[in-house]
Parts: sequence; structure tokens; C-alpha cells
Amino acid sequence: MTPLRRWLLLVAVSAGVLLITLDNTILYTALPTLTAELGATASESLWIINAYPLVMCGLLLGAGTLGDRYGHRRLFLIGLVLFGAASLVAAFAPGVTVLIASRALLAVGAACMMPATLALIRIGFDDVRQRNVAIGVWGSISVVGAALGPIVGGLLLEHFWWGSVFLINVPVVLGALVLTPWVAPRARPDRSKSWDALSSLYAMAALTGAVFAIKEATGPDPSGSLPAVTAACAVAGAWLFVRRQRELEDPVLDFAVFRNRAFSAGFLAAACSMFVIGGVQLVTTQRFQLVEGYTPLQSGLLVAALAAGSLLTSLAGGATLHVLGLRTLITGGFILGTLGMTLAALGATTHVGLLVTGLVLTGAGMGAAMSVASTAIIGNVPARQAGMASSVEEVSYEFGNLLAVAILGSLATLVYTLTVQLPSGAPAGAADSMSQAVTVAPGDPAVLAAAGAAYDTAFVTVLAIITAVVSVCAVATGWLLRHYGPGTPASAYESNH
Repeated sequence: MTPLRRWLLLVAVSAGVLLITLDNTILYTALPTLTAELGATASESLWIINAYPLVMCGLLLGAGTLGDRYGHRRLFLIGLVLFGAASLVAAFAPGVTVLIASRALLAVGAACMMPATLALIRIGFDDVRQRNVAIGVWGSISVVGAALGPIVGGLLLEHFWWGSVFLINVPVVLGALVLTPWVAPRARPDRSKSWDALSSLYAMAALTGAVFAIKEATGPDPSGSLPAVTAACAVAGAWLFVRRQRELEDPVLDFAVFRNRAFSAGFLAAACSMFVIGGVQLVTTQRFQLVEGYTPLQSGLLVAALAAGSLLTSLAGGATLHVLGLRTLITGGFILGTLGMTLAALGATTHVGLLVTGLVLTGAGMGAAMSVASTAIIGNVPARQAGMASSVEEVSYEFGNLLAVAILGSLATLVYTLTVQLPSGAPAGAADSMSQAVTVAPGDPAVLAAAGAAYDTAFVTVLAIITAVVSVCAVATGWLLRHYGPGTPASAYESNH
């Protein structure tokens, strides 16, 4: 490949990554508007967001194998078409059910695209240094795309209807569809590879059961049996998935790869970073819109502090990896993130400047960690498992985001329902969630003040939990990467990148 085609390839796959990560978070600022216009309940609102990472997590492990079998360029193009079609359906969805279904279809397209993006970089960049830079750019797009989602969503809602947050995907899809056939390298398909549908089905069952269990257990009126039943489904799905992998000659997930400490640290770094970014964005945008009366754009600009902090470190990480080493960038990033989240939690409801400063530092830390997490994952498996490693790498990002929405979103609702003290005569729905309080009692200052105080408690609680998670990840990755200090190799298999 010529240098021009090589870097244009990076532009094409980066467009795909931008679409995928943007759609993870673009609804955070649009959610209050969607909830009001479509009449969605608190549970339905979380499913509108969760359908996307949930389906993607279930499909991603097998998607890398599909790319090996049919060609990564072909799978990337198929994913683009599905993503564009699903975006059109979502933009004009007449109700909550259609919107959730279209979000699931978006995830199918994203699952086709995501492993192909890294695989095409691996094929197109044969120089290790250039490949590290390209993967660093790929990682920075993941960070910045996720961080910019709320801004883009808020900006669109300032001027257009809620469907515009999906319609914006279409021109990017069309541009990538034109560019990709020209610049993407052809790879000889490996027909010996096969996609194991049962593995994806079991993974989906485990994840869906877990999400349902979390939501039911933390809902305003939890059923006595439903959380237990859904938790049992999650355990059964996970057990079947693990057993299936042991039976397969070529498993979609070989658990032995986690014995490599750099690989495990990379997985943890990617998942934790997305957990932090997704969780902070979700609760911060909701809090400042619902309690402080910010517009979607204003709340999006507030959490843009994460993107501002991550931009420099995410771009510099890949370029400096060979000097600084994995431990400095990943563990150092989480230490910086712990400091940032501590400041953010301290200023959460009392000092916006302190909150923003904390978010900038957190973004810088997460950007450093994510910029090299992909290298740690893909570079530490043998070549025959490179496709699987690419899928695991993508799953780590989506799994972190899924956990953030499922756990932290549900936790915020639970703390709200447990602490809210409404005045007598308040509408019953106001006790279910802050968004319901705004909907059923828009002109009642006493109800809104009580609801706002409860949501502030939930907001600070969630930020404190995120701080604890980041600090634990700093300790865990520091131990895993204790032999990967400055100047040490980040990859055991350089040819895999």
C-alpha cells in the first residue's frame, strides 16, 4: 500500500469507530427529550440506551471470526450498510419499541464493523512504529467519540428534533462507503474459520439476564421473584458459554489468554475507562438538565471536559509507548483518574469549576490508559488468535459501557427512590425518578426541590463509587504490569498488531 492509501484507510476505519462510539453516548443529553416525547418510563429509557451495548457485546466475540472467514473489508462494508439503515429507522421511530429495536440493529452493524477496523489497521500498517501510532489514533477516536457524544446530541437538539441524533450517522456512513473500497486492503478469507452461533446466543443470554436482574432489583417497585429468575438466567447463560468454549476446537474466547498479565491489564483498562466515561457522562448530563435546568447543549459542553482532557494523552500514548511502557501509561492514567474523580465528587453539586477540573484530569487519565490498551490486548496473543483478540478488545469497551449504564443508571434511580422525601399531595410518579418528577410536577417548586435534593444524593453517590472503581483499577493494573515499566516491550507478538 502507498503511504497515502494507508493513512486514508485510517480515516475510513476511524469514521466507523467514531460512529460506533458516538452512538454509545449521544443519547445521554437527548434522553430527557426522548423520554418526554415518546412517553418512555424510567426502565424503557435505560433500555433505549442499553440495547446498543448489550447486543454488541453478545455479537462481538464471534464477529472477529466472521471477518477472518469472509474478509474484514467485506464485513466492514456490511456493517456500514446495516448501521446506516438502522439509523434511518431510529430517526423516524414512531414509538419506544421501534426505537429500542432499531438500536439493537445499530448494534448488529457496529458489531460487524468494530473488529474489522482493527484488523484492517493490522493488515494495512506493516511498520510497527506506524502501527502503534495508528492504533493510538484508533484509541483516541474511541475516547473522543464517546466524550463528544453528549455535545453532538445537545447541539443537534438545540436546532432539530430528537431524530437528528440518529440521522447524523447517514452522511458519515455514505462517506465511509465511498472511501473504503478504494483504500481497504483485500485479505484472503480463511474458510476454515466458522462462526459459532451458540456461543453468541449464550453470551447474549448471560448479559441480558444480568442487565434485567440489575434493573429489576434496583427498580422503584422490585418484584420478589423476577430479579432472582433473571439472575439465574444470567448464571446459566454464562455457564453454558464457558462450557461451550471448552468444547470448541477453535473457541471464540480462549480463557487461557488472560494468563498473560499485559493482556489482562489491557482488557481491564479498556473496560474500566469506558465504565468511567460512560457513567460520568450519563449521570452528569441528567443531573444538570433535570436539576439545574441546563439545556442539552449546555450539559453536553459541561461533560466535554472529559474530551478536552483525553485529547492530548490519547494521541500521545501510542507514540510514546516504546519509551514510557504500559505501566506508566495505564496505571499512571488510573492514578490521575482517581485524583480527577475525587475532585469531581467534591465539587459535584457545590462548585462547577472543581467538577470541571476533575473531569479534565479524569479524561486525561482515561485517555492515556485507553490509548495503549488495544496494543496490550492485541500484541500479547499468538497470530492465530489475533482475530479473537480483536473481538475481546472491542468487547472490553462495550462491556464497560454496558456496566456503566446498567449498574450506575440503576443505582442512581435506587438511591433517588430511597432518599426522596416528597411533600404531601405530590403526584405518585414523582417518587419513581427525577425525570418522572419533572414530567408530572413541572410547575411545583416544592416537589422539584425535594426531587432535586434526592437526585443530588444519587449523583454524589455514583461519583464516589466511580472514584473507588478507578482507584481499584490503578492498584490492579499496577500489579499486573509491574514488569512493564519504561523501555520494556509492550507486545510479545509484534506481528499481531
